[in-house]
Amino acid sequence: MQSLLRPIRAQMPRACRVAQLAHQARQARLASSLAVLDTQQSSLNIISAAQSLGEPITVLVTGSKSQALAETASKLTGVTKVLQASSAAYDHGLAENIAPLIVANVQKHGFSHVFAATSAFGKSVLPRAAALLDVQQISDVTAVQSEDTFVRPIYAGNVIATVRSSDPVKLVTVRASAFAVPAAGTDAAPIEAAEDPAAASSTEFVSQALAESERPELGSARNVVSGGRGLASKEQFDAVMYPLADALDAAVGASRAAVDSGFADNSLQVGQTGKVVAPDLYVAVGISGAIQHLAGMKDSKTIVAINKDPDAPIFQVADIGLEADLFEAVPELTAQLKK
Repeated sequence: MQSLLRPIRAQMPRACRVAQLAHQARQARLASSLAVLDTQQSSLNIISAAQSLGEPITVLVTGSKSQALAETASKLTGVTKVLQASSAAYDHGLAENIAPLIVANVQKHGFSHVFAATSAFGKSVLPRAAALLDVQQISDVTAVQSEDTFVRPIYAGNVIATVRSSDPVKLVTVRASAFAVPAAGTDAAPIEAAEDPAAASSTEFVSQALAESERPELGSARNVVSGGRGLASKEQFDAVMYPLADALDAAVGASRAAVDSGFADNSLQVGQTGKVVAPDLYVAVGISGAIQHLAGMKDSKTIVAINKDPDAPIFQVADIGLEADLFEAVPELTAQLKK
């Protein structure tokens, strides 16, 4: 028995060393995050999510008009490199084109984490990339606890879940409103050409219809005013909400009830099935405060509610509540703000 044990004991230090090297290799691999930016919508906040891991961050920008975004990203704190895929094939954010691009760069550079915003872009591209990599996506993250542990809301934000992933590559969509825009650094990171697989795609971009506005973009605005069913019609929605938005230099939002009633375009919907916002100021006008809507705005810094129903649930989350007829109160408020 002793003769058998000696060789095993002799090999133990070497085995421990191998295990240590393997651990160090894993740690080295963990020190690599890829932040995929949406060129159609501001998504720089996801770089702050990647910063939570304390890892060198590489940014991926796509499209023939991505140079300005690449230069902006290269100057942000924590960014060590910017990869640019400047082919026009990526101009419209088609998942069928961009997902293989992400996979090719993950495989070439060995990224352990891939971050994208919880936007139409991120929701479209990252699930497809996750399928190609045979890993499970982690969606709508609001906090990063460690390299494998993330926090995300479920059940319309009524429950906060902490999830842990054992996948070798973590693909994460980030709720941009939960993270600040990263600060600018002192030096610009290098901009290099991304690994471009030029993957064949059966999908072709045909056209798009965009609702253009001179007002701030809803997802990133510092001030947001939202209207609900209480506005009664599209004409009154426009007459009441847009002057208030102009007075506050705010973006305009709407509840699902207002959108379903045709008062506002669905691109303005705030809520669980719409956009999630967390501005400095959120003014809810004629909105009762259903759970679906609260899930999209309850993280706002200051919430002001104007409603004539004293039992409206919106008052339970509001910092300032005004029980009044909105058709009287809002025009008066707008007039005072313009002064």
